[in-house]
Amino acid sequence: MAELKDEDFLDDIAAAEAEELAGQTEEFDDASLEIDALRAERDELKDRFMRALADAENARKRGDKARREAENYGGSKLARDMLPVYDNMKRAIEAATSEQREVAAALIEGVELTMRSLLGVFEKHGIRVVSPEVGDKFDPQVHEAMFEAPVPGTKAGDIIQVSAEGFMLHDRLLRAAQVGVSSTPAG
Repeated sequence: MAELKDEDFLDDIAAAEAEELAGQTEEFDDASLEIDALRAERDELKDRFMRALADAENARKRGDKARREAENYGGSKLARDMLPVYDNMKRAIEAATSEQREVAAALIEGVELTMRSLLGVFEKHGIRVVSPEVGDKFDPQVHEAMFEAPVPGTKAGDIIQVSAEGFMLHDRLLRAAQVGVSSTPAG
């Protein structure tokens, strides 16, 4: 009987160990689930952080771009409003005859100095004149065709007359140069 008791005793120990192991497995499973939940939460928070970081960087870039555009193009309305002043001064200088230049030399010189000053201000603020010449090729990006006419000795698309100069503000067109363009010459 002593043997039975040893076997029963061993069975009891094995059962206790199994029960303890089952409890530990249960605790391990609970800990494993908790670790998985924490990992998922960490991954979600990391994803949200990375998205917030990217959003902040994009907002900074948009702000920088908006600031640069405001610096470069914020005065475009004023610049457009100044173009007729340039046109009128240019017409006044071109209209002066040699006789008028002799009689009113100081006045003409004053208008020319004002014109140079205006061009200096334009240049300082990134405005440049687009001055096509007769014979240049028509470019719809910077020229506006006011009329088309067949002119012997020219090719279709050649500029045959310049009505008004154009203007660029940095890399944007403020006003297209107004030109006459040759059509295919009549044969």
